[in-house]
Amino acid sequence: MLGDHLVFPIVLSKDLAASRAFYHDTLGLEILREDEERIIFRCGGGSQLSVTLSTVGTADTQTQLAWRAPDLQAELEDLRGRGVPIQEYDLPDPKTEGGIADMGFAWAAWIIDPSQNVLAIIQPKPPGAPTVSATVG
Repeated sequence: MLGDHLVFPIVLSKDLAASRAFYHDTLGLEILREDEERIIFRCGGGSQLSVTLSTVGTADTQTQLAWRAPDLQAELEDLRGRGVPIQEYDLPDPKTEGGIADMGFAWAAWIIDPSQNVLAIIQPKPPGAPTVSATVG
């Protein structure tokens, strides 16, 4: 039953004003609701992102949410144009080239919000695509 319903991620923010500026002003997400404890942003497909005030923020460095996009290169160009740094990783997994990692099933890139939440943008690979290539077509 739960698999039939939309979900919405909740990320923590130590500074809602900085988060509002990042998600609304920089990324261009529409604000659906906000109060002194949270801001709800509209995303595609009827989904929402909730950014909630926290005194400690996120203590983890793993990815907190991911947007699925049909054209990762176009999204990264847009983000760079908005002044958003794209993360580069030189780890065995992930290892990025030009900000993009080949995750096998998808290409992925990451950005970080003002509260240090790690946010991913992924482009699923079409069936039959090569399993190792940082070139996004």
